[in-house]
Amino acid sequence: MKDTSRPQEKDFELDCSVAGYDYKLPPELIAQNPAVPRDSSRLLVVNSPTTGTEIAPLHQIFHDLPALLRSGDLLVMNNTKVIPARLYGHKSTGAEIEVLLLEERQYNCWLALVKPGKRFKPGSKIVFEARQLGIKDGEDSYPVKSLYLTATVLETDAATGGRLLQFDMPEGKSLVQLLEVFGEVPLPPYITTSEAADEQYQTVYAKQPGAIAAPTAGLHFTPELLQKLRDRQINQAFVTLHVGVGTFRPVEVEDVTTHQMHEEWIEVPAATVEQIRATKAAGGRIIAVGTTAVRALEGAAQSGNLQAFCGKTDLFIYPGYQWRVVDGLITNFHLPRSSLLMLVSALIGRQRLLNIYNEAIAFGYRFYSFGDAMLILPEAIKVH
Repeated sequence: MKDTSRPQEKDFELDCSVAGYDYKLPPELIAQNPAVPRDSSRLLVVNSPTTGTEIAPLHQIFHDLPALLRSGDLLVMNNTKVIPARLYGHKSTGAEIEVLLLEERQYNCWLALVKPGKRFKPGSKIVFEARQLGIKDGEDSYPVKSLYLTATVLETDAATGGRLLQFDMPEGKSLVQLLEVFGEVPLPPYITTSEAADEQYQTVYAKQPGAIAAPTAGLHFTPELLQKLRDRQINQAFVTLHVGVGTFRPVEVEDVTTHQMHEEWIEVPAATVEQIRATKAAGGRIIAVGTTAVRALEGAAQSGNLQAFCGKTDLFIYPGYQWRVVDGLITNFHLPRSSLLMLVSALIGRQRLLNIYNEAIAFGYRFYSFGDAMLILPEAIKVH
């Protein structure tokens, strides 16, 4: 039967279908280690409304960024810090257990993914032993042998399949204080042979502990590059979004519009709101560094106007979204069928983005967390 539907209708159908966000990536393009120095990674630049349809993107290096932006622009960065959220322990039977902390629900009570977890019922206990040589806390230090932790399973979390774990902590201690000793920084599951040091999976401006994954677009910045940007009057402001496990999970419903986005904790300070208002009033552009900064800014503007905000957002951005704050974006290359791919598609269009991804693949760009970056300039975004 002949297909008589109009191209626009087919595009809309694909925009709403998870299958429309699939692409094939050669496994060797999944970056296992970061670029050294950080700002030597490649940068694919989308600088025209016809980039990805009629003309190809520009091929640059990340340290070229100051020349690609304008004086008066504002970069908004996510200053979350990755915590050593992966813990290894054992049950009283001796069976080994792997735990990935997701978020603290109450003091020293954490939602976590537990592996293997099927028979891990409420009341089960896990014992964790110190993995490091010791911890210094002010003038005090603790010998390794006496350092162990226990946690008790309180309940199962239906939304994540995880468990709520109550940690039994020494008097006056929080789990976050001891994670350096008991935990390790969790790399994403597609990074399997990395030699990266923990600090290479943190941005140079990481400040607020709480993420279980890095805001990877920010990994390309060095202190020297940040200074060069300031020297050109390209300003910087900060938000916080603690990246959760949902970042890596594919959208599992066929109809994208029915997807329930995971919640993530965000803080958009009043000082950042003021910087954004002043930038826009002066004719500057708001360039988000990473999809997490996008989600924080747009999440804090859901009333219609950007306001200072501290709390959780479940905002899901996909094609058709009405932008309120963000004018441009620096981002890495994202997983197929992911909510992050849909977010970037909302900015420049799904088919355009896939065309640009194909260009990146053809030129051997490195993908995902330790990979190369893409700059979407405001002049590349079509105004509808």
